Amino acid sequence: MNGKHIELFLIDGSPGGLTTAEIIGWTGHVMRGERSQLDDFLRREEGSRNGAYILLGDDEAAPSGVKAYIGRTERIGDRLRQHRARKDFWDRFVVITTKDDTFTEGHWGYLEARLVELAKSADRAGLANDNSPLGRKLSEAQSSDMEAFIQQLSIVLPVLGVNVIRSRKTQQPPAPSVLASESPVFHLSDRKRGVDARAQLIDGEFTILEGSVIVGTWNGVGKADSTRRAYDNYRAQHEQLMAEGGIRADGAVTRDIRFASPSTAGAVALGRSCNGRKEWIEADGQMYGSWEARGEAREA
Repeated sequence: MNGKHIELFLIDGSPGGLTTAEIIGWTGHVMRGERSQLDDFLRREEGSRNGAYILLGDDEAAPSGVKAYIGRTERIGDRLRQHRARKDFWDRFVVITTKDDTFTEGHWGYLEARLVELAKSADRAGLANDNSPLGRKLSEAQSSDMEAFIQQLSIVLPVLGVNVIRSRKTQQPPAPSVLASESPVFHLSDRKRGVDARAQLIDGEFTILEGSVIVGTWNGVGKADSTRRAYDNYRAQHEQLMAEGGIRADGAVTRDIRFASPSTAGAVALGRSCNGRKEWIEADGQMYGSWEARGEAREA
C-alpha cells in the first residue's frame, strides 16, 4: 500500500483549536473545530464557501457513543449558524470544501447522499438525519471524480478523529513476512450464559465477528456508583445493537461489531464486567493480553 502525505495545520497553534487537513495533490480541504470555536470559523473565508459538513456529539446510546448529522449547503457559515440555534446535540463540527471552490450544487448533493449512505453502512454513529438525501445526477465522469474524492476523504477524516464513514477494509491474504503481526481470532465462551463469541483486532479495532453468539439480554448490576455507570453504558450499547438488528433476541450476532477495547467487547458479550485481555483466548490458549504484549515486544 502506498503512503499518504497528509498535511495538518493547527490554525492557532493549539491541538484543541481549529484544524485543517489536506492530502498533497488533492483538491479537498477539511476543517475540524469545536462548537465553541464556531465564531472563529465564521470569520474565515471557508465560511462563505459551498460544501458539506458533519455535526458530531456524544451519545452513549448510539453506536461508538457518537451521534452525527450530515448535510450540505451553498454557504456553510449561514447553515452552521442555523444549526447552532436549532440543534443542541452537537459539540464539534467538520467542514468539507475544495481549495478551488469549483464543485457545483450537484457535486455537493452527490457527496451528501453518499456520506449518509456510507455512515449507515459503517454503522459507527447514530444519524440525526430525518431522511436520506437523494443523490444528484452527475455524468459518468463526474461520478467517478466524486468517488475518487470520497476515497481520499475517507482517509483524512479518521486522521481528525472522525470515524463516521470508516468501514472495515476488505481483508487481503497476508504476505508471509507479516503473518506473525496480524491478529488471530480470539474466543470467548461461557456455557452458563450460552456465549460463544469470536473476535479479531481489525484495523486497530477489537471486532466481534458475525456468527458469534452473546447474551440476548444484558442483566449486569453494579454495586459501586462507578460500576453502575459502567454497567449502564454496557447495557445501553447492547440494547442499541439489539434495536438496530446487530444482535438478535437469541444473542446471535448478525454483523461484525467494533469496540474500543477487548474489555468492552467482552462485557457486552457476557452481560457482566470483563477483563478482555485475560478472557479472550486464542486457539492455542494464549490470552489476548499476551499476544498484544508479544507484538509490542517485536516493535520495540
